[in-house]
Amino acid sequence: MRIAFRFKLVPFIATVVLVALGIALGQWQTRRAEQKLALQAKLAAANAQAPLRLDGALLTPEQAEWRRVAVRGTFVANWPVYLDNRPHGGQAGFYVAMPLRIEGSNRHVLVLRGWLPVDAARRQRIMPYATPAGPVTIEGIARRDAGHVLQLGDAVPPAPGAIVQNAEVAQVAAASGLQLLPFVIQQTSGGTDGLVRDWPSPELGVDKHRGYAFQWYALALTALLFYIITGFISGRKQNR
Repeated sequence: MRIAFRFKLVPFIATVVLVALGIALGQWQTRRAEQKLALQAKLAAANAQAPLRLDGALLTPEQAEWRRVAVRGTFVANWPVYLDNRPHGGQAGFYVAMPLRIEGSNRHVLVLRGWLPVDAARRQRIMPYATPAGPVTIEGIARRDAGHVLQLGDAVPPAPGAIVQNAEVAQVAAASGLQLLPFVIQQTSGGTDGLVRDWPSPELGVDKHRGYAFQWYALALTALLFYIITGFISGRKQNR
């Protein structure tokens, strides 16, 4: 008996769309996994290197990102910026960002000094913390930026003591008039100033992206098999 396949235009077009979509999205998730693997390797390599000493020389974000760094300087205590909506351990709070003038240089670097809880009674009141008056040596991890949260309402520009949701290094530099290096430091040293320095690890999620890629490829294969099987079933019924 001749095996017949019944071609239908609409199911064919729908199958082509689903297969193309599944392959495209699967490839996108595969690329995301590869990017995360590259970041994982970059983190491991950066962690194995000796701390990068900042002396005021201009570095690009690519040169510094994820590196352990050390810098000596003096905090610009009258220019704190508080990054809102940064919870820690289920509690609402701020990241305290403050410029540090690099010793022997006219350049500064923006330091994420740590986390501070929100005053539950008066949200705009900043809980007390200490700032060294003289030169200090700090260590930390260089990051491209301070991270971003969903902007609720109109953005508040950076200003001394301002509570903002997001603040780019360039924005702080423009508002303060300070020459800032184009990255931030997550401070890891110290611990007697009342700030918490338990920074979240970067979310890599390689297995998650691989899982999504498998699901999209499976969708493409399922759509193709469904079209082929139903086409042969329809062809057999037509012959009868």
